[in-house]
Amino acid sequence: MSILVINPGSTSTKVALYKGDETLAAEELQHSREEMVGFKRVADQFDYRMRLVAEFLAKTGVDVKHIRAVVARGGLLRPLEGGVYEVSDEMVADLQSARYGEHACNLGGILALPLARHWKVPAYVVDPVVTDEMMDKARLTGLPGLTRRSIFHALNQRGVARIASERLGVEYVRSNFIVCHMGGGVSIGAHRQGRVVDVINALDGEGPFTPERTGSLPLVPILDMVHSGERDYAELRRTILSGGGLVAHLGTNDPRLVLARMDHGDEHAGLVFRAMAYGIARHIVSMAPALTDADGGLNLAAVVLTGGLSRSAALVEEITRQITFLGPVEVVPGEVEMAALAQGAHRALNGEETVLSYDAE
Repeated sequence: MSILVINPGSTSTKVALYKGDETLAAEELQHSREEMVGFKRVADQFDYRMRLVAEFLAKTGVDVKHIRAVVARGGLLRPLEGGVYEVSDEMVADLQSARYGEHACNLGGILALPLARHWKVPAYVVDPVVTDEMMDKARLTGLPGLTRRSIFHALNQRGVARIASERLGVEYVRSNFIVCHMGGGVSIGAHRQGRVVDVINALDGEGPFTPERTGSLPLVPILDMVHSGERDYAELRRTILSGGGLVAHLGTNDPRLVLARMDHGDEHAGLVFRAMAYGIARHIVSMAPALTDADGGLNLAAVVLTGGLSRSAALVEEITRQITFLGPVEVVPGEVEMAALAQGAHRALNGEETVLSYDAE
């Protein structure tokens, strides 16, 4: 019996079949900008993406009678506790209408439900990006009416925290971790006994600068830029989300090219690289108060570094040097989203984790 995993992204569709922890078949299908430009809305891609899933299944030769469940990446929904959710008509309606935001990940539940119903098996999503378990004191800002949001790489963060737990011989739900996902955006979560009680949000302009994002900026100078006309709203928003960081300073989002420039004596490239590593380290450390006990002690099992940037030994070394006083540092390179989805479905099917229901608001 196998589990079908579907993970739609902006430029790819990842599909896999799992049996327990074993990957039976997997494929990552890339989508060019030309292919995507014809779709006005994400939901319009349904037939196109479903055809890709069907072609994958045909190539594997799997007997669909042996598929035990369909599990997909969770999309932009209302804020939710983390966990395994059964895909419902209410969830799909919110995803199709993009009620809480438009993103390719919305296609996960939209694709999973009709397949599961056709095969008479359950459909799940696991730890969607809107997982929200933040403490109230972590939400409050200095401006009434403006609160911090919990949007982060929840699926991968929880997946790698569980891997680190196994390495260290501890239980994830009884231990504390700081998990830093480093990619085009950087999200950092304070995991306290299985709950992510504070988050540095990778989409709202928080945290360190990254290969593509500006991270936190001084607010008053930004207001002055807009007021003077030096920057308009649309341009500034694009820069914050996709044109800042390494791209703005060095014209590339590839740390390998930055390291090559450093090797050739580019002092400015070296400064920018060290500043990015310092910013990531500084924001990792900022999560420590979320995990202190009543006596002020920090009981931290490990800091976990993950995401595409964690493949850079130079960056990991530079960050690790500045945060080792917190505790052990574990590195889980890349991402484990597909395996984390399959494991979530496996826990649900075996009764190891309660399946949650989604109710539209």
